[in-house]
Amino acid sequence: MSVYRIYVEKKPEFAVEAQSVLNDLQTALRLSVTGVRILNRYDADHLTEEAFQKAIPTVFSEPAVDVTYDTLPECTGNQRMFAAEYLPGQFDQRADSAVQCVQFLKAEEQPIIRTAVTYLITGDLTDEEFDKIKAYCINPVDSRET
Repeated sequence: MSVYRIYVEKKPEFAVEAQSVLNDLQTALRLSVTGVRILNRYDADHLTEEAFQKAIPTVFSEPAVDVTYDTLPECTGNQRMFAAEYLPGQFDQRADSAVQCVQFLKAEEQPIIRTAVTYLITGDLTDEEFDKIKAYCINPVDSRET
């Protein structure tokens, strides 16, 4: 079996978390950020392709409010991207919930699921400002850049 990957993003009208991060970056850090997109990445191993495809619209996303991607969107112009994942040994509630839900779909599956959060930041930023954003979004106690 191979590892399957999917990226899930809230549709713009439901992207409350991305809007909150944008507001924080503009007000708390006083940066000229004009847009934030947040994509949740799921990597699923020890899972059949059939079970993975069945889980996309039922476990990993809600079709009414989410958009799914097989690959990351390209960075264009003044966009930059980074991702954060939990450190080994840290409890990942999103991944644990996904494992349990996949097992509801197909009891004989024993998947290993890992998650990460990808941030796509738009704005005219220096490298130093971009590093400030990463430091703001990634808690080094439980997460790391991936």
